Amino acid sequence: MSIGILALQGAFIEHVMRLRELGVEAFEIRQLRDIEDGMDGLILPGGESTVISKLLRDLQLFDPLRESIENGLPVFGTCAGLLLLAKNVVNDGAPGFAVMDITAKRNAYGRQLGSFLAKESFAGVPNVPMTFIRAPFIESVGAGVEILAQTGGHIVAARQDNVLVTAFHPELGDDVTVHRYFLDNVVDS
Repeated sequence: MSIGILALQGAFIEHVMRLRELGVEAFEIRQLRDIEDGMDGLILPGGESTVISKLLRDLQLFDPLRESIENGLPVFGTCAGLLLLAKNVVNDGAPGFAVMDITAKRNAYGRQLGSFLAKESFAGVPNVPMTFIRAPFIESVGAGVEILAQTGGHIVAARQDNVLVTAFHPELGDDVTVHRYFLDNVVDS
């Protein structure tokens, strides 16, 4: 199994580390030739969604990645990755892949000072550590979207078919629950 991790911005190296802890090959995607050999899954890390969207287009990665996702490539988006995958984003004009039937709110908890840690249930697993940094949350979900986690009354993780999103950064800790879920329930399904 080989998982590509978009390495244009954000905590991509931490995703590589979590996957390697699980014995999975991971590689960084920085340019078009990095995806020529294909992959079994894709991770879109956090960062600044407008910058990532612009870089994806400038590097000619946007269209081939969107086509792959639409054709069933398993994808996991954290924080800004969630925004890139959402069909609708409140307070954000940057167009993303728009492949998941959710409405997300950008910087929903405020700026950097609104960052926080929580422990919540994720997909039935209790006490999963969640790191929120300038995080979005999901305001609403469409038909076929499964809610996997909530905190403070807000949806912070969901899945629809081959797309998994979290508003938090599971890569910034030692817990591999969310990455294992992605591998076992999205990539291997």
